[in-house]
Amino acid sequence: MTFERITTDPDVMGGQPCIRGMRFPVATIIVMIADGMSTDEILTEHPDLEPDDITESLHYAALAVRERELPLRQPA
Repeated sequence: MTFERITTDPDVMGGQPCIRGMRFPVATIIVMIADGMSTDEILTEHPDLEPDDITESLHYAALAVRERELPLRQPA
C-alpha cells in the first residue's frame, strides 16, 4: 500500500510519521480514536485535517502492527 498523505521528515517531529508534512503525528490521530473520538469530532477539533487523513492513519497503524510483533501478556 502506498501512503499519499503520510510523510516523514527528520526535521519535523523527530521523523515521526505525520499527516501531509504538518506537525500532526499519525499516532495522535490513533490515540484520539482509541479514546473514543469520532471522525467528525476529530475534524471539528482539528480543521486542517481531512477525512482521508484519518482513514489513511488507520491503514498505516494497521500495517505497522502487522509488521511488528509486540509483547503481549499471556492468558492465565
